[in-house]
Amino acid sequence: MAWDRDQMAARAAQELKDGFYVNLGIGIPTLVANYIPEGVDVTLQSENGMLGMGPFPYDDEVDPDLINAGKQTISELDRSSYFSSADSFAMIRGGHIDLSILGAMEVSEKGDLANWMVPGKMVKGMGGAMDLVAGVKRVVIVMDHASKAGESKLLHQCSLPLTGKEVVDLVITNLGVFEVERGKGMKLIELAPDVTLDEVKAQTEAKFEVAL
Repeated sequence: MAWDRDQMAARAAQELKDGFYVNLGIGIPTLVANYIPEGVDVTLQSENGMLGMGPFPYDDEVDPDLINAGKQTISELDRSSYFSSADSFAMIRGGHIDLSILGAMEVSEKGDLANWMVPGKMVKGMGGAMDLVAGVKRVVIVMDHASKAGESKLLHQCSLPLTGKEVVDLVITNLGVFEVERGKGMKLIELAPDVTLDEVKAQTEAKFEVAL
């Protein structure tokens, strides 16, 4: 069966390495904080000016003044630090963040990413996504394989405005895991439990190689 949101987040957490500085995007990526592997020490960074985030708090631990960039209440650690948004983006643009785990609306077979707007819909701004994909060392995308209408979100070419061109390194969907090699294209490296290769092929527009 396909992975659910928590299982996708748990799979994304396997990409974390000890000592990494990591930025988690809005949506499914925020769940990754709850699945950091035992023995792996990572420091989570938020664009709104926080370094060192803990897991989501229980109801009796919520501090309404403590939020991440997605306006979700979060917890702090003994080593947490706070600073301006300008300093936060200096970390990102300066290449000091090892890994960013983001959501997406579309990813092309070359690793192009569209995740900041849908034409015709009001958006408050592009947020930090463009800075993240340009300044972070590795970009992992976590998203549903298909849209609510059942259309593939892994495409030959993105139809929505791009966040970045050839910036994605790994895509984790509810059906499996795809590695993107710059200049070479997309490769299926893992299937979700009980998901078949034929199911993935039927639901994927993008061209991909198989390396299972």
